[in-house]
Amino acid sequence: MLTQTEDFRRQPPAPLPPRALNLPLSEETTLANGLRVVVVEQARLPLVSFRLALRTGDAFDPPGLPGLTDTLTSMLVEGTETRTSRQIAEEVARLGATLNAGATADYTTVAASSLAAFSDEALELLADVSLRPSFPENELALAKTNAQQNLIAQRAQPSFLASEAVARVIFGEHPYAIVSPTPESIEATTCERLLAEHRAKYVPNNAVLFAVGDVRREHVLARIAELFGGWQPGEVVEPDFPAPPVRTRRAAYVVNRPGSAQTNIVVANPSIKRTDPDYFPFLVMHTILGGTASARLFMNLREEKGYTYGAYTQLDARRYAGSFRATTEVRTPVTGASLKEIFYELERIRSEDASDKELTDAKTYLTGTFPIRLETQEGLVEQLVQIRMNGLAPDYLQTYRDNVQRVTQEDVRRVAVEYVTPDRAAIVVVGDAAEIREQVAPFAEALEDFDGPAQSKAGAH
Repeated sequence: MLTQTEDFRRQPPAPLPPRALNLPLSEETTLANGLRVVVVEQARLPLVSFRLALRTGDAFDPPGLPGLTDTLTSMLVEGTETRTSRQIAEEVARLGATLNAGATADYTTVAASSLAAFSDEALELLADVSLRPSFPENELALAKTNAQQNLIAQRAQPSFLASEAVARVIFGEHPYAIVSPTPESIEATTCERLLAEHRAKYVPNNAVLFAVGDVRREHVLARIAELFGGWQPGEVVEPDFPAPPVRTRRAAYVVNRPGSAQTNIVVANPSIKRTDPDYFPFLVMHTILGGTASARLFMNLREEKGYTYGAYTQLDARRYAGSFRATTEVRTPVTGASLKEIFYELERIRSEDASDKELTDAKTYLTGTFPIRLETQEGLVEQLVQIRMNGLAPDYLQTYRDNVQRVTQEDVRRVAVEYVTPDRAAIVVVGDAAEIREQVAPFAEALEDFDGPAQSKAGAH
């Protein structure tokens, strides 16, 4: 018979009741040129974070030039009409600030942060690199060399090869199918092309500027109007991207990596957009199936079978389309056995209700980790950017936990049946084809070889 102490140790403590988020208020203003400005006064620490976010990303690269947006964003901090790359770097260091730019498939951000005492200088630097980049020839030559070397390094990674194949198979002619530049597109990038792309895409009526931290609204708005008020608006056209292909059967795609001791496995389906009403039920279902190290997929393939160090699912819901993937890396001899267990779990989430404990644990995990993303100033501004760039509801942060808690067992089963479709899945395996082909064949109606570089070139849109 267990003692009271032993019983206590076996039973995890109940989760604490949720605490109020106490989010600072945000206020929005629109300048005459269409630039929207969001100011969040948060004087908890003497810090300030700025983000200029534009609703154009890698998916908006021009035909035949995949990677142009990434090159453009990386070059923003490498020289302006009045500053060299070195001068920018020295000024950032003198202020103890940060200054960087990056792009996702759907949007671009230029970010600056500093102590509040240097906020005016940090904001002026952000304005200079965003509005007046010069794309100097010597810096572009270096960037192109680095990009070519990075491409070589990427192609040596099985995880990259798997992501490349899955993107092409799931998204087809949609620009989400492109995950990297090609050697040809890197070489074709010129300063003139970057300047033209910048003039066309960097327009205030397609942007939102966030100022978060120890700022005074009136002062920062006046400074923003001074620095950005002369930015000329331009034409903003909603893209007409091709729809991802409709899958009608289960097919496997083998990326040959001779001599590989392991197989990278991805089983994928098309999925929902980020604004889909089923996002929260899907999020809870994904958490139960493979979102954590205590989820079904992980417990099966690692804890019970010992095939892998980890097995997870990924919900990648973007602005225009999405994908849902089960992923793992296993020893080559257990490739087929691992596929058997993956499909077992994909079918089980469709055919069996989640248990009360699974549902409670998933909700507790999601609602418990959510406030952590908002604890830092950088975390808060990143969430605000995602809300605006993805077109989410203004009260998304305030209602997140309630939306998670509303999900029922019936909701989980419903979205699993609708969106987890193993009979039409794409199976991508990266490994030694001679060792894995026969193991994979029984799980697919069709088995094809995937030629990564050739497919990438063909997929330029």
